[in-house]
Amino acid sequence: MQTSANSLEYQWMPFTANRHFKVEPRLFSEAQGMYLKNHRGETLIDGCSGLYCVSAGHGRREIADAVHQQLLTLDYAPPFQFGHDKAFELARRIGELTPDDLNYVFFTNSGSESVDTAMKIALAYHRARGQPQRTRFVSRERAYHGVNFGGLSLAGMVRNREQFGAVLPGISHIRHTVLPENKFVRGEADKGAELADDLQRHVDLYGADTIAACIVEPIAGSFGILVPPKGYLKRLREICDRHGILLIFDEVICGFGRTGKPFAAQSFGVTPDMITMAKALTNGVIPMGAVAMREQIYQTVVDAAAPKSIELFHGYTYSGIPAACAAGLATLDIYRREGLFERAAELSPYFLDAVWSLRDIPIITDIRGYGLLAAIDIAPADKPGMRGYEVLCELFNTGMLARVGGDTLIFAPAFIAERKHIDEMIDKVRRVLQRHAGQRPGVRLAG
Repeated sequence: MQTSANSLEYQWMPFTANRHFKVEPRLFSEAQGMYLKNHRGETLIDGCSGLYCVSAGHGRREIADAVHQQLLTLDYAPPFQFGHDKAFELARRIGELTPDDLNYVFFTNSGSESVDTAMKIALAYHRARGQPQRTRFVSRERAYHGVNFGGLSLAGMVRNREQFGAVLPGISHIRHTVLPENKFVRGEADKGAELADDLQRHVDLYGADTIAACIVEPIAGSFGILVPPKGYLKRLREICDRHGILLIFDEVICGFGRTGKPFAAQSFGVTPDMITMAKALTNGVIPMGAVAMREQIYQTVVDAAAPKSIELFHGYTYSGIPAACAAGLATLDIYRREGLFERAAELSPYFLDAVWSLRDIPIITDIRGYGLLAAIDIAPADKPGMRGYEVLCELFNTGMLARVGGDTLIFAPAFIAERKHIDEMIDKVRRVLQRHAGQRPGVRLAG
C-alpha cells in the first residue's frame, strides 16, 4: 500500500512531529509474532512491544477469538449500577497476580485514567477515615504518570506540562534516583537508597497529616528505564508507614511480567497500597487499565457510605466493558499457559548482556536495565532530542520499531522473543549508532 502525504492530513497524531511525519510517514499494515510490516511492505522487528503493551507478541488468535465471541454474545453492558460476569472474573484473576491483599480492582481504560483513579481513591479513603485534610500528593522528578491532569501534575517531565499552564495544586516532587556514579550499572545500584529520605523532608515541610499518597514508578519507564537503587523502595515504604501515607506504584509499563514477576512490587520485595496498571493487561488489543488496592482501602470507603448509596462517585462509560474483559482474560490465559513471565525472567540475562555489548560505541553515555527493560542514553547533537529522533527514523528504515524519548533509546521486547530476535535488534541498533559515531558500520571496537 502506497500512502501519500495528503491522505494523512486530517489526524492530529499524539506525541508526534506531525509535519515531518506527514512528509515521511512511518505506517504499519500488519503484524505477527515479533514482526510488523510497514506501508512499503518491509518487515520490522518490534523492539519495544508496540508501546510496552504487546508482551505476548502480535496477532494472538486466542485474544481475537475471545473478543469476537464476546461481541456476538454481549457487546456492551453499562458499568453504572449493572455488571457482567467477565468483569468480576477478570478482577479475581488480577487479584491472584497482585501481591498480598491487593485484591480489589477498579477498571479504567488507560494508564492515565488508572493514575487519576488511584488519586481519587486515595482522597476518598482518607476522607472516609476522618482525615479529609490529607489532599497532598508526592511524586518524583523524571516521572511519567500519564497525560490527564492528575497524572500530568504528578509527572516530573517539564516538556509534558509547559504547554498547558496551570496544573493541579498540592503536588510536590522528591528527587529522582539518577546518580553520576551509577552510570552503566546493571540492575539495582548499590548507591542511592538514601534518596528516599527526601520524602521525609517533604513530610517535615508540609506536615504528614496533609499528605494523601506518594506515587512512584518502581522503574521509571518513559524517562529512560530508571532502576531504583537497592533498598530505595523499601525506605519509601517505611516512611509512608510511619506517617499514614499511602504508597502507590505506577506499574503501567513494568507490570504483567516485564520484570520477570507478575509485578515489579514482587521483584523488589515491596508491597504498595495500590498498583496502577494498563498496557499489557490486554496485550495492547483493547484499551483497558485498572487499579488494584488493599482490601482495607476498599472496605473503608464502602463502609463509610450509607446503605444503598454510591460509595465512590467515579467511573467511566467503558469501565470493564465485556470485550475488554474478554481480551484481558484471554491475555492472562496466554501468560499462564505459556509461562511468559518465567520466560521473561529466563531471557533477561541474555538480553541485558546484549544491550551492554553496545557500550563500546562512543556516543553512548549510559546504559540501564532490569528484566526485559533497558535504555541507552545517546550524546545529543546540536539540539537535544534531534539525534534521538533521527535514530528513531533510521531504525524504522533499517527494519526495527524502537521507542525513543529525547536522546534515550528504550528496549522492551515481547516475552516470546528468542535469542535470535535480541541479536537482530542489537545488530540493527549497532549499525545505526555507529553511523552517528562516525564508525564503520558492523565493526565492533575493542575495549
